[in-house]
Amino acid sequence: MNPDVIVAGGGFFGCMIALMLREKGHHPLVVEAEGRLLERASRVNQARVHGGYHYPRSLVTAYRSRHNYNRFREVFREAIVDDFEKVYAIARRHSKVNAAQFELFMKRIGAPLRPAPERITAFFNPDLTERVWLAEECAFDCSILRDICISRLEDAGIPVLLGIRVASVTQVPGGVEVMLSDGRRQAASLVVNATYSGLNLLGRSSSLNPIPLKHELAEMALIQLPPALEDIGVTFMCGPFFSFMPYPSRNLSSISHVRFTPHGAWHERDFSVTDPYLRFSQTRKSSHYPYMIADATRYIPALKNATYVDSIWEVKTLLPQTEIDDSRPILFRRDPSLPRIIHVMGGKIDNIFDVEDELDRILGMN
Repeated sequence: MNPDVIVAGGGFFGCMIALMLREKGHHPLVVEAEGRLLERASRVNQARVHGGYHYPRSLVTAYRSRHNYNRFREVFREAIVDDFEKVYAIARRHSKVNAAQFELFMKRIGAPLRPAPERITAFFNPDLTERVWLAEECAFDCSILRDICISRLEDAGIPVLLGIRVASVTQVPGGVEVMLSDGRRQAASLVVNATYSGLNLLGRSSSLNPIPLKHELAEMALIQLPPALEDIGVTFMCGPFFSFMPYPSRNLSSISHVRFTPHGAWHERDFSVTDPYLRFSQTRKSSHYPYMIADATRYIPALKNATYVDSIWEVKTLLPQTEIDDSRPILFRRDPSLPRIIHVMGGKIDNIFDVEDELDRILGMN
């Protein structure tokens, strides 16, 4: 069966969109530039399934996270890791919300929040910490998630091209013609551009107007926690603080810091900027881990005994308007110049279920 939809990008969103389209009667083809699926942002990111707690300044983002949280846990149960305690804390100074505001917000979105017991609060510096809670949040193993995607694509009979990029898209009578990076041409009725940081690369080569984006060169440090902290993950809210979470695919923990995880940032408002992947590959990468751990240890002294193992790096891409309230809306945009291209970018993995609603709405399949 010839494909009728080309999905550019074989990350988690691209794979799941292809499966959604197949269920609706389409015959998608997934085209991924890397040598295997879920190789970039879906793998090189904090492996957190968000439960809404991370977004006290964006009601919509927090509510959608809470709404999708349990569904994601059920649908991808094999990849879920929840054998740890998730802890949220509010700093006494420099936080954009206080403890009372955080509790009220979580109550409004229905997110469970319990005062942390003494065995947990004892880890925290009371001079810098206003309050500490136990929350309901889990991690996922990106290796198992990849296996799930591969298995479901195979079961659905969806072909995948690896190591090949969708180079350009041209409108032709009755549809579009897709040029692949290996020189092949493929006719289709629709293209879904799910290439994350590469959204505008396909747009530029297809003579489309750019989508305003912000890119960050982001470092996630991987550490071995000291035994006392091995079974917990902590997120300090809500400002220039840090978070550490299990990173199951490496049997380690990740640590990120609002000030030190970004090594640089740039905006993409026109096509004069460099290919973000090229910029990523050409940038010297020297870990900020010493700064991350030095600051985090002020709040949780036991972290001084953590052991640095490695760092994982990626281009993190955001919509510029989210800088104000830290929201993470999905970009879901039918291109105004070439309506047979739909651009999709999700900021959080559990937002995938919201994509299905948008596909139904735009494709008129309800």
